[in-house]
Amino acid sequence: MSTTLPERSLGQQSASPLTMRAARLHQVGEPMVIEEVERPRATGTDVVVAVKGCGMVPNLANVLANWETWYPHEPLPPRPAIFGLDPVGIVEEVGDQVVGISPGDRVYVNPSRSCGACHACTSGAPQKCDYWTFAGYFGFNQRSLEMYARYPHGGFCEYMLAPQAAMVRLPDNLEFRDATRLGYLGTGYSAVRKLGPLAGKTLIVNGATGTLGVGVTMLALALGISRVFAVARGVPLLERLRELAPHRVEIFSNTDGGTAEWVRSRTEGIGADFMIDTLGAVASLDSFKDAMLGVARGGRIVNIGGTAGELALDVKWLMDESRELIGSAWFSTAEGLELADMIRYGVVDMSPLRPKSWPFEQINEAINGVTSGDGGFTSYLVEI
Repeated sequence: MSTTLPERSLGQQSASPLTMRAARLHQVGEPMVIEEVERPRATGTDVVVAVKGCGMVPNLANVLANWETWYPHEPLPPRPAIFGLDPVGIVEEVGDQVVGISPGDRVYVNPSRSCGACHACTSGAPQKCDYWTFAGYFGFNQRSLEMYARYPHGGFCEYMLAPQAAMVRLPDNLEFRDATRLGYLGTGYSAVRKLGPLAGKTLIVNGATGTLGVGVTMLALALGISRVFAVARGVPLLERLRELAPHRVEIFSNTDGGTAEWVRSRTEGIGADFMIDTLGAVASLDSFKDAMLGVARGGRIVNIGGTAGELALDVKWLMDESRELIGSAWFSTAEGLELADMIRYGVVDMSPLRPKSWPFEQINEAINGVTSGDGGFTSYLVEI
């Protein structure tokens, strides 16, 4: 685990070189190229982080190849682009208006970028900002291009520029390699918080053995859910998930039948109190809908997986049964700070997760190698 660097005064320029190595994508369909580019400097309320590692999104190869065809309204960063969604590292330099962040701090850099001044941002809900953007990944409308002009760096580089509001200090018991998982864990944590009080409640996790699903299961257990109904296809990974809490996690392979029917058979016909869907972009909406039908009257359904398409749904069913369907995108830096503290004090145990890393020079091999692990129990990163 890396240690802190000697502190420098606020706004002081470092002795670091004027250039840095960065992996850049020049054209869709081509490999990334590691090349020398200008190194960012910190001014105002911005921070420069010396990147030590960056998480690799399992779906990144699909995003790079297909995103502009799948979702043309959600722009990728202008090329040549520096991708990389989940960076961790050491604060190298701070602007002269930065408060509470110092050189030497170990941090996770939340890739959420927003205007910072609208009602959504100032009320702590930056995902509702019209400018909200994923640094190093993709934006949500054409206004994201303005955010990319201000913050062009993802984490696949040696130094990156980010606002102070994106910094999540890491506890000493969380190594950099494990901290690159915070993006997925934070997304799961934000979704679990939206469910409300968990004591005495039951939860369907649809897609439970994927990266998001494993995290949601861990967090729901840590925060007091009574029972988790873990649904996925593969039995071996489901059995591994049950080992997290054998008396509280029940497993079901949806290749054996309908999820809703199974859940109701385990709840005296009532259904589960909550559901979180974690299925990926190319998953079937039939599975999503089937699992929804296993939610009880008055239940709450949160979607974080990104499954796309039009869902045929009887809206009167939602009304008559007082059910709620909520979309939850990413997480706030405040939620990231809460998650870091839960890891610090052992509320969340990271030991079931195993990082798999590649050196920076093998970034293209890493992009194409993210299906070689144990489902959601493996996280992927490049070390820089």
